[in-house]
Amino acid sequence: MSIAHERFEGKVVFLPGSTTSGVKTIHIPSPLTLQRGGVLQDVVVAYETWGELNEARDNAILLFTGLSPGTHAASSKENPKPGWWEFMIGEGKSIDSTRYHVICVNSLGSCFGSTGPISINPATKRQYGFDFPEVTVEDIANVANLAMHEMGIESVHTVMGSSLGGMAAYYYALEFPNEVANLVSISATAAASPFAIGVRSLQREIVTCDPEWKEGHYEVGKGPLEGMRIARKLGLTTYRSADEWLQRFGRERVAERADDADLVDIEFQVESYLEHNAKKFVEKFDANSYLYLSRAMDWFDSREHPRLLSKQERLPFRSLIIGISSDVLFTVEEQRDMAARLAQASDCVSFIDLKSPYGHDSFLVDEDAFVPAIQVFFDAAA
Repeated sequence: MSIAHERFEGKVVFLPGSTTSGVKTIHIPSPLTLQRGGVLQDVVVAYETWGELNEARDNAILLFTGLSPGTHAASSKENPKPGWWEFMIGEGKSIDSTRYHVICVNSLGSCFGSTGPISINPATKRQYGFDFPEVTVEDIANVANLAMHEMGIESVHTVMGSSLGGMAAYYYALEFPNEVANLVSISATAAASPFAIGVRSLQREIVTCDPEWKEGHYEVGKGPLEGMRIARKLGLTTYRSADEWLQRFGRERVAERADDADLVDIEFQVESYLEHNAKKFVEKFDANSYLYLSRAMDWFDSREHPRLLSKQERLPFRSLIIGISSDVLFTVEEQRDMAARLAQASDCVSFIDLKSPYGHDSFLVDEDAFVPAIQVFFDAAA
């Protein structure tokens, strides 16, 4: 049986938060009422930190992640493994851990330590599964704000994030403007576009059509692994650009192909790349968390936020909005729109259209483009 026909049989392991090297958890006051009416008890937020909080407690950087990553944004003494933003965070880097106290939080609803579908429901003593209440981007931001206050941090030097994290950072700054000095939003949106909603809708349908989904009540570590694998492949095609695919893979074939391979088997290197990376994702991410966070992104629409429409109050924080010219999932026009809306209510908004060939994932891989853009902003904020 060839690779394209095999069901994924990988082992899924989730990071439990407080027992994972470098990851800490903090409890949020309960009960917590969510935007769409759900109520949670015993809520925890997982996070990692770099650098020290200064005596004035005004050098904290709150970093939100995209849908997929955990809290491990950079290496540390507790966990020397390179993080997903290794080139950006650390001593002497653009986000300098000798100057700032960086706090990367795991989103509410995710599966890397914060309360989510894999958590135990205190009412039933079983995992929530698909009984977890609906989560919004606004909830993710609000819970992070509660976490900051529980840490004794009343205001942050910068709130920042990319993709889903950029949406959460954007809302955080709008909702708590007097607790934020600077905002950095990368490859995000003020309101989910029909194209992105359509892609995510198809991904969710692929997951829920897998019979192993079992209406969201599967055994954690099992579940709709095949559906997740295919959904991730679809997502990957939107995270990079057609130009990159062409430059990186062209029409190159895989080195070896089985003698009995047929027309649905992997033949091109780009197919092999998608297969490899989709399997890596399935090994670490919970399907229900994927569904919840995906839909949260669809619901997000901050365009009518009162502070964007207010004629009386000017937003006090500085903003940097970064879009990527080759991003098809969160287009550069969406970033330009975010910046324009902020500029109606703020006197200090910068917008950058970065010319990177790497699409939506540019912030993860294009060090040459992002390091100077972020460096200039933080140097001006010093």
